[in-house]
Amino acid sequence: MLQLSKFFRIDPSKNVKLFFYIKGVATLLTPKIFFTLQREKLLQEAYKDTTLQKRLEYYNKTKKFQTPPEAKNYNQFLKEKKKTYFFDLLEVVKYFPSSFKFWYVFGDVTEIPPHPAFVKSRPISDNNENSVVLKLNKIRHFIFVNDTIPFEEKKDQIVWRGKCYTQHRQKFVQQFYNHPMCNIGQTNTKGDLNVPWQKEKLSLKAQLQYKFLLAIEGNDVASNLKWAMSSSSLVFMTKPKYETWFMEGTLQPNYHYVELKDDYSDLQEKLEYYLQHPKEAKKIIHNANSYTKQFQDLKKEKLLALLVVDKYYKNSLT
Repeated sequence: MLQLSKFFRIDPSKNVKLFFYIKGVATLLTPKIFFTLQREKLLQEAYKDTTLQKRLEYYNKTKKFQTPPEAKNYNQFLKEKKKTYFFDLLEVVKYFPSSFKFWYVFGDVTEIPPHPAFVKSRPISDNNENSVVLKLNKIRHFIFVNDTIPFEEKKDQIVWRGKCYTQHRQKFVQQFYNHPMCNIGQTNTKGDLNVPWQKEKLSLKAQLQYKFLLAIEGNDVASNLKWAMSSSSLVFMTKPKYETWFMEGTLQPNYHYVELKDDYSDLQEKLEYYLQHPKEAKKIIHNANSYTKQFQDLKKEKLLALLVVDKYYKNSLT
């Protein structure tokens, strides 16, 4: 893999879409009976693993429900465009009968569907049971890093790069792009690019040189949060409003990350505090690292996804 990465000039800190699509097409071309025959064995193994039950109940809160009118069976689903969301969902539903009808909403979902549907993201709410979360678009969102730079050796600033097409991101960047404690900038590819807060992109490797990483929600969640929390840098963010398979709604402020006010008026104060209290910073970093480990066991992640779909399958009434 390392040699392939060098040959194709692949950044080892990023997931590679070429390999993702090769795997997806291979799954698509493999006869469905191959997956059907494995389903019961895998589900038996999954249900025996009691460590998965809490997350199962978190992702899929459904009870018995009528199959949504928008639902499609397997053969109808195969007509979808063959993009990342399609292949991620295919990876799981291919284990289930072709007659199984399910509904899904692809993209950055910020509203709760009227009927139970598989989604990548949902609002953090006590009433989001119609949003059944799966690990979708993981090629972009689920990146983790092996950060070997000690916290003490990193730069005494907070860093962030990203697209700024939402109002809250624009407001933040324009406020802090020139702050001496910040290396903040937008990397837009359309609109007005001739502004002082439009800056060069920074690789993950370059961003890991900084003590503090900002995670700021875009259309839904902050896409950098997973790798940021697996690093040896300290994550700053406001209280999240949306969640994905990463269960952002379970993150505890000032335990897993440093919570900022929604207007970021306390950013400088908290940066100065954690510069002066590195032991407290490293404790939060340790908690964040521990949290991310549960998503890095790929065998358990697969079994858990099967449990989420199996619960939907058993609860849907046709």
